[in-house]
Amino acid sequence: MTMIPMVDLQRQYEILKTDIDAAIFDVLNGGRFILGPAVLELEREIAAYHGTPFAVGVASGTDALLLALKACGIRSGDEVITTPFTFIATAEVISLLQAKPIFVDIRPETFNIDPDKIEEKITEKTKAIIPVHLFGHPADMDPLVTLCRKYHLKIIEDCAQAFGALYHGKPVGAFGDAGCFSFFPSKNLAAYGDGGMVIVRDEETAKQIKLLRNHGSEVKYYHKFPGYNSRLDEIQAAVIRVKLRRIDTFNEARRGNADIYRASIKRDDVILPLEIEGCRHVYHQFTIRSKNRDIIMRALANNHISSAIYYPVPLHRQEAFARRETTDEGPVLVNSEQCAAEVLSLPMFPELKKEEILHISDVINHAS
Repeated sequence: MTMIPMVDLQRQYEILKTDIDAAIFDVLNGGRFILGPAVLELEREIAAYHGTPFAVGVASGTDALLLALKACGIRSGDEVITTPFTFIATAEVISLLQAKPIFVDIRPETFNIDPDKIEEKITEKTKAIIPVHLFGHPADMDPLVTLCRKYHLKIIEDCAQAFGALYHGKPVGAFGDAGCFSFFPSKNLAAYGDGGMVIVRDEETAKQIKLLRNHGSEVKYYHKFPGYNSRLDEIQAAVIRVKLRRIDTFNEARRGNADIYRASIKRDDVILPLEIEGCRHVYHQFTIRSKNRDIIMRALANNHISSAIYYPVPLHRQEAFARRETTDEGPVLVNSEQCAAEVLSLPMFPELKKEEILHISDVINHAS
C-alpha cells in the first residue's frame, strides 16, 4: 500500500512544473544567483501582499528571526518573552544574541501564547515579545499590541507556519515591528531549499537587516559592522514567486481539507483544532489532541499513514535552555506540557485527496 505522507511536494510540483521550470531556467540563463532581480521582485511582492513598505530576503526563517531581533536592538542581558510550545529556532535566536528567553504558557485551544499571562513576566529588562502563529493559526494580536505599547516593547512575529493567515482581516506579520517568514520546503509557501523573509514598516530597520544579511556591507568590501552571510538565493526566490501567485488558492485547499477532517473524525477522546472568531487559519498543520495519542499514531503507522508530534518537549524543558537557567527555576507551564503529551499532526497539504482524508479519519475512528 502506498504511504500517505505528511506532505507531498511532488504533487504540487506536477501542478506548477511548467512555471517553475521556466522560472529556474530564467535564473540559470541570466547568470545572477545571489541577491539578483528575482529576490528584489519577491521582496516587492511580499511587501505588497502584507501592506508593508519593506521586505528583506534572507537565508532561512531562523535567520529572519535572528536578524530582526538584532536590527530591533536586542542585546546581551535583555529579556524576550515568547512561547515554549514552538520550534527551537524561536527561542534559540534569543540565546544566540546573549539575551534571555522568558517563557509564557499557551492557550491550548490555539497552541499560541496566552496574552493574559504575559504582563506578570515583564521586567525592566524586557525588550520584546515574539508571538508565534503556530500551525497556521494567528496569535491573539490585539492584547499583545496593547501590552507592547504600554511597556514600549518590540513585537517580532514568528510567521514561519502562517503565510497568508489573517487576524481580523489583516495578514499576520504586519502587526509588529517585524514579521518573520520561513520558506523551508514543508511550509505552506515553500522553496526547494531554505529561505526566509522579514517584513518591516520602518525604513531604518530594513536597512539594518539588509546590512546584517550581507556581512555588514552596503558597498562591496566596505563593512560598517560585522554581519552574517544570510542572503536569499535567486533560484529559491524564483520558485517562491511562482508559488506566491497561488498561495491563497493553496491555503483555501488546506482549509477545505481541514473541514473534511473535522466532519470525518468522530472520537470522544480526540480534540480537533479550532479556528477562533476573527481568525483565518491556514493549517500548515492539522493538529489533533488525544490522551490516547500513541494508540492513534500506531494505528496510522500500521495503515501506512504518516503522522508527527510537533512538539514532544516544550522549550522550557529542553536541556539547551534549562542549562542556562532561562526558565525561572523551571516553571510548570501546564498547558504547554499537556499539549506536548497529547498533540498529533496529520497529513496536510493542498493536494491531499478527499478519499485519503476519509481513510485517515476512518483509521483514527477505529484505532484501539
